[in-house]
Amino acid sequence: MERRALVTGAGSGIGAACVRRLVADGIDVVAVDADAEKLAVLAAQVRTETVVADLSDLDGVATLPADIDILVNNAGVQQVAPVEQFPPERFGYILRLMLESPFRLIRQTLPHMYGRGWGRIVNISSVHGLRASPFKAAYVAAKHGLEGLSKVVALEGAAHGVTSNCVNPAYVRTPLVTAQLSDQAATHGLTEAEVLEKVLLAPVAVKRLIEPTEVAELVAMLYGPASNSVTGTSLVLDGGWTAH
Repeated sequence: MERRALVTGAGSGIGAACVRRLVADGIDVVAVDADAEKLAVLAAQVRTETVVADLSDLDGVATLPADIDILVNNAGVQQVAPVEQFPPERFGYILRLMLESPFRLIRQTLPHMYGRGWGRIVNISSVHGLRASPFKAAYVAAKHGLEGLSKVVALEGAAHGVTSNCVNPAYVRTPLVTAQLSDQAATHGLTEAEVLEKVLLAPVAVKRLIEPTEVAELVAMLYGPASNSVTGTSLVLDGGWTAH
């Protein structure tokens, strides 16, 4: 049976790696991102349909394809600031983009999945869906919410052949993480190199950034032949962070 996937935040990093992995498996992919230039670069490299969309515009989410068999909710941003200085409008934006938008995408694709008796929802969460860090109130709140949403969908979807899971990496070599280095440097009064060593990699046993392709491989497992009974869980790729 032919499968169709939709990947958000597909222009770079984890999203682009997931698109490439899905296409390599012969799956038709709709790549969604707010950055048209990044999507154009991706489309020149792999065969994929592209849609430019700002997922914080919740009305716009409804215009995205609903006939999707594999949904990868990946789009995200970061903001580093103490709670008392955190811009409320930015908090709301991050929650819309990273929690309400996945909810709406799941809501509008489930009827198609239920109709086919098969579907895979993969939510790119984070170690911050399981652990908190200072100065990341919105990101941590969104990821914790995504974990709960994913579990509810797993319970509801099981009878219809639909699974729902989270993938929880620590810091991945992506533009989102690279951008954090300067923000964290300013917050902590450190150099960017010191931020990488003393802040980002401090909680992990494996002292390295994760590559986007490593995350894509876990995603592939969650839509592959071993995925039928894997649901309502979080696959942790955190270098030992949560072992403490």
